[in-house]
Amino acid sequence: MAIRADYHLHSSFSGDSQAPMEEMISKGISLGLESMCFTEHQDMDYVYETPDREGLFEVNTDSYLYELIRCKEKYADKINVLFGIELGIQPHLRRELAVYAKSHDFDFIIASAHICNRKDPYYPAFYEGRSDEEAYREYFSCILEDLKTFQNFDVFGHLDYVIRYGKTKDRDYCYDRYRDILDRILTAIIDMGKGIEVNTGAIRYGLRDLNPCTEILRRYRELGGEIVTTGSDAHEPGALAQGFERAAQVLTEAGFRYYTVFEKRTPSFHRI
Repeated sequence: MAIRADYHLHSSFSGDSQAPMEEMISKGISLGLESMCFTEHQDMDYVYETPDREGLFEVNTDSYLYELIRCKEKYADKINVLFGIELGIQPHLRRELAVYAKSHDFDFIIASAHICNRKDPYYPAFYEGRSDEEAYREYFSCILEDLKTFQNFDVFGHLDYVIRYGKTKDRDYCYDRYRDILDRILTAIIDMGKGIEVNTGAIRYGLRDLNPCTEILRRYRELGGEIVTTGSDAHEPGALAQGFERAAQVLTEAGFRYYTVFEKRTPSFHRI
């Protein structure tokens, strides 16, 4: 396997996963990974559909860290287990996000847009009464606003996440159609010295390409982007490192020779 680091993982400390952390680690070891970074969900002020789901995407960070340290020490001779977080970004949470990002010594922070103008693109209501292009443009506009709000992250996660759930998904989607706004997003990320991730979870949603699509990765490289992590977005052991051979091929075709890993918020580069 050309890529031996999975930097987008969820265990039972995320509300949408039932997987024990130790089972995820055992799977990573069996796959020959050198490092794996857990990035449990922290979506403050998430818009829940029903009251019974309140708090589902807010991690108990102390409990999570306690288990991670235990596992890190137990498996230290087999794999490097790292302490990450996936922060859900919303413009009105500027202060809360800043405080939380500094509250622990994270190895790695993913910034993700799970909520757009107080709506979750996961649900069909986000797309009702309009074209997918209109919905996608609203989502990308939200990312631009998010980037003005919060900069204490390492990579922006699944940049075109919204296409997973549109009525037509990625059937009519391509970089050129959204070039005007995507270039502004990529330029902003590069100017901040941040990176993006290649998220292979797109495979599980039946998409033609990964998140983001190859054209976006190629454009990011053309604009000078160098920092790119790989993550399966796995919520159970069977999805760990899924699609990594394809990710290596896509990255190489887009002009990358290295993928990035983080430890103590510091990037290092590994040849693909």
